[in-house]
Amino acid sequence: MTLEEIHGQQPMPAGNDWMQGAGTALHELLVSAQRRGCLTAGVYESAKLMNVDPDDVAFCVLAADQEDEGDIALQIHFTLIQAFCCENDIDIVRVNDVAKLAAIVGPSEDSGEPRDVHCILITNPNEEGWKDPALEKLNLFCEESRNVNDWVPTITLPE
Repeated sequence: MTLEEIHGQQPMPAGNDWMQGAGTALHELLVSAQRRGCLTAGVYESAKLMNVDPDDVAFCVLAADQEDEGDIALQIHFTLIQAFCCENDIDIVRVNDVAKLAAIVGPSEDSGEPRDVHCILITNPNEEGWKDPALEKLNLFCEESRNVNDWVPTITLPE
């Protein structure tokens, strides 16, 4: 019996299709979470939320461009966030295009200023019955990635 049969899902597509499907699912999840008020953006804001209520966090996205790779402080934050997510069974992915992520998430509703999108958390909404199919796809993607020892897979967002 395969994992897909256990979950009642179609088999994950191989290669690039699998990655594109995950990118599309991430885009859908971010838009849905934004609408429902279940999105927390920013490294510090995310760290505060994880410290207060880790059980409320459903998914984590870390984003960095090429120029961010040299930012030691950001990389330390990423390492700590990754460790926290692993300890608390929170699925986590990386995105290598901060500009695309910022375009999806948009500016802060309060100030209209651009958000820090280096870390985004998707939290569980107060609605008990909310099951996002995009979140379920991403959870399956992360589980499949862990099966091939890719603990923090990188996702490419669609154009």
